[in-house]
Amino acid sequence: MAEPGIAPSSPESYEAGDVQVEMLEKARELFQLCDKEEKGFITKLDMQRLQSELPLTPEQLEAVFDSLEQDNNGYLTPVEFSMGLGKFIGIELYQGSGSTDHSRHEETFESGWSDDLDQTDDEEEKRFCSMMEQLGAAQVFEDQSEVRELWTRLRKERPDLLASFEEFLFHVSSYIREVHYEKESMEQALKRKETDHDREVRCLYEEMEQQIKAEKDRLVCQVNPPYMCSVGWLLLFFVCLFPLSQLEHQIQSLNSEQLETRLQNERLQLLNENLLEQLERSKWELEVAKGHLERLQKEAQCEEEQKDRYGWIALSNVGVCPAPKENLVTTLLFSLTFLWSREMNKKLRDDRDAFEAKKLVSLRKKILIPNHRPFSCCCYCHHSGVLHFHGGH
Repeated sequence: MAEPGIAPSSPESYEAGDVQVEMLEKARELFQLCDKEEKGFITKLDMQRLQSELPLTPEQLEAVFDSLEQDNNGYLTPVEFSMGLGKFIGIELYQGSGSTDHSRHEETFESGWSDDLDQTDDEEEKRFCSMMEQLGAAQVFEDQSEVRELWTRLRKERPDLLASFEEFLFHVSSYIREVHYEKESMEQALKRKETDHDREVRCLYEEMEQQIKAEKDRLVCQVNPPYMCSVGWLLLFFVCLFPLSQLEHQIQSLNSEQLETRLQNERLQLLNENLLEQLERSKWELEVAKGHLERLQKEAQCEEEQKDRYGWIALSNVGVCPAPKENLVTTLLFSLTFLWSREMNKKLRDDRDAFEAKKLVSLRKKILIPNHRPFSCCCYCHHSGVLHFHGGH
């Protein structure tokens, strides 16, 4: 089927190495044109589909396929296709290629967080969920078990620290939401960039197809009919179709866009690493706060035990011991009342003694006056004895 005069003309025009590379590239392009479904091989039916794009009849295309097929297995691989075309035009094409079948396994993961806390108190669960919704932290923390455990302990044991803990959760949640928003914005921008890039490539491909069709029509009008059945002519047709300078320019443009996309992917990966580091830092701060809370709880427990011990000591000193089942608050109030009454009694006795001493001093001053009668001394002694008696009390 191949004309013998066509094969030797190509090596005479180019160097042998350059011709092999160029022929191999054009053979690949022709194979891709036939393999529109990207199966990795072409059949006789795929070759006949080129009737609308090439000025060849189905019988001629079938003859080309039969001449290229050596194994009679009903299909052509890229290696067989390239080697067959090389034989037709008198060029030995070496191409080392191997086909590896990649199997894709789809796995589905169901993600969700489960609450390991006690579910007996529905009201507490609703209150915790409401608090997380108000703070905007419900969508931030995937596993809320540790947060709820700490919140429950603070609410029951240290309610004075609950407001500070909720404020801390609000700030952390706000910061994480802002970072997630920035990440999503960058991802959307990158997706838009990729979409625009795909659109430009598609437009370029359509333009190239139009150029191919126009060049094909032009060549059909110039080439004589006997050469149309030649596989060598078909390959030379593709060689003349794409100027190398234009293809190099397009490849450079695509490489620059690919480099920019790779840089954006690296920046996005760096942002993800920063987010993970900040999340670990937040977890560490939460653990520190948890340890500080436990230390405060231990100190408060020691203070309560010390107060209980002092209350029992005070009650044992006065001989009053409440029943074992009495409330600790009642016991403390009783102890404080007793101590206060004892202090008041002491103060009253001190005031009475001071008053008696002051009265005694005034009586002594009266005894020292010479105009007093003799029996005043007896009265003084009598009164001083009485006062002394009262002072003893």
